[in-house]
Amino acid sequence: MSTTPTVSVVVPTFQRRASLARLLDALASQTRDADFEVVVVDDGSRDDTRAWLRGYRAPYPLRVLQQANGGPATARNRGVNDARGDVIVFLDDDVVPAPDAVSVHAAAHRGSLDRVVVGPMLPPASWRRPSWVRWEEQKLLSQYEAMSSGRYPCSYRQFFTGNASLRRDRFIAAGGFDPSFDRAEDVELGYRLSRGGSQFTFEPAARVWHYPSRSFATWKRTPFRYGRADVAMYRDKGQETLAFAYREVANRHPFTRALIRFCLGSNIRSNVAVTTLSWVVRAADALHVDRLANASLSALFHVLYWHGVCHEVGGRRRLREAITGDPLLHRIASGGVGTPGMGRSE
Repeated sequence: MSTTPTVSVVVPTFQRRASLARLLDALASQTRDADFEVVVVDDGSRDDTRAWLRGYRAPYPLRVLQQANGGPATARNRGVNDARGDVIVFLDDDVVPAPDAVSVHAAAHRGSLDRVVVGPMLPPASWRRPSWVRWEEQKLLSQYEAMSSGRYPCSYRQFFTGNASLRRDRFIAAGGFDPSFDRAEDVELGYRLSRGGSQFTFEPAARVWHYPSRSFATWKRTPFRYGRADVAMYRDKGQETLAFAYREVANRHPFTRALIRFCLGSNIRSNVAVTTLSWVVRAADALHVDRLANASLSALFHVLYWHGVCHEVGGRRRLREAITGDPLLHRIASGGVGTPGMGRSE
């Protein structure tokens, strides 16, 4: 078990030929402490990705799979099914790995069959991006710092497949990604892996630099989908779904908690809050008032996240029934102190 395992780097891609080229070129500079192949799954791109891949010549084994557009879960499943390595390293097509990133991932699995490794996605030093992208970067960096210092353990909530790895046989045994999740499909798989006994490890040396290109409209669709996904993911645990979410709320800023309660279950109030906060974010971003932009983005994220939770639970009445019928939830919702959590909405 001391031999460094072979690796398959699985990359789903859709309509990002330029960033995919940057990633594949960066993989050419990897140290060769571990044998690796790269499996690219073109998820129905309609730009020139397919033609460009046919002409690309890599200095490492490269296989290109093509499919009709089915989303990242389906694309990653297809890539793993065709992969030949012992270990799967998932990379997104908008990252640039450090020269030893693949080797670090491979070494982390030496002697272990049940380890899931999460590497950091770091912001590039000099790269202009809007405030909502910087907000996400700051949230990730705070999680990395907390895990590195031992204040918070790495768990399935940090299983972000922009930069993560696990044994191929464990992936297959867990059933792969659930294609019914159009968001948080990686965390949902991490949840099942965790229940199956996998141990999650944060490896700071397995670095990649992240170059996301995300519009504000796209960013705003994300928290609603996360809220729905969290409820769906925990549905078999009943009210523990809501207990987890309310523990998250209990440690938010008092304004954010009040805003969530005000908007919860009301499309009209939620729309007013989202419209107002969106205007503030855009104005603060244009004027480079970072503190105001960050505060508004945090409030906006939580309003949209809880709108998704309420939608998936079945409405405000169902949510209130669950809260009233559970002493823990009632205490938290009334302002009691919950257990700190850390995840997508942190």
